[in-house]
Amino acid sequence: MAITVKNRKIGIAPRKVRQVADLVRNKKVEEAISILRYCPKKEIAIVLTKLINSGLAIADEDGKYDLDTLVVGEIYVDEGKTIKRIQPRAQGRAFRVRNRTSHVTVSLKEA
Repeated sequence: MAITVKNRKIGIAPRKVRQVADLVRNKKVEEAISILRYCPKKEIAIVLTKLINSGLAIADEDGKYDLDTLVVGEIYVDEGKTIKRIQPRAQGRAFRVRNRTSHVTVSLKEA
């Protein structure tokens, strides 16, 4: 049995979030949080840390799990809705700006 936590509509492109998610996949929870603490991509690291802490809170409240043996089992990032904007350019032209969003799912399991 695994604990699944989701965060939807994060205002960061999925490709960038996947780079950080690959760092903590299949690591112990304590090790994953320490990796995220010193990750240079702070905004993404904060979002993933909050998700992992939320899963730990659920595991603690449930009482079935040993918190020391929990591992980040699955962590995957899906593409969310793309918000489209227009940026004015020279000579009356307009460029399309695509602000991508992402959906993150973290699954904690016992080792």
